[in-house]
Amino acid sequence: MRGRAMTPVTQPELARLLEGLRDRNAAEGYACLKQLLAESGRTAAVYPHWDALIALTEEESAYLRARGLLLLAANARWDTENRLDRDLERLLAHLTDKKPTVARQFLAALPQVAQARPDLAPRIRQALLCADTSAYPDSTRPLVEKDLRAALNALQTPAG
Repeated sequence: MRGRAMTPVTQPELARLLEGLRDRNAAEGYACLKQLLAESGRTAAVYPHWDALIALTEEESAYLRARGLLLLAANARWDTENRLDRDLERLLAHLTDKKPTVARQFLAALPQVAQARPDLAPRIRQALLCADTSAYPDSTRPLVEKDLRAALNALQTPAG
């Protein structure tokens, strides 16, 4: 099994995984996400599908938005075409996504974007400082604010 995990995904498998992100079965969609995140940690194979991932962030489904955001953050390291520059504001709008769970997942992944693209860290930091959490209910606002602070602290800590 260990050898299989290191084998790059084939294009047909990649297409199946990307389509699987939209599976109505949450477990199947999550399994595809995990495989795509692992591949994104190893290779740039997912990066050419950047625009499809951006499209996920605009979906009504919170699951799809979160999956898109997590994969975009994981692929920031492969952004040789500076697509992140073009799409950063759209992504940062999800710091206060209508679903706090989406915002929290994105906040946890955001430091890897700044690590991959330190030139964008000031814009990310400013967005974190300006994020308005007042629309969240009292039950979730403190959690989102804690995650905002953690992301901000991670951006201010030199990568080591």
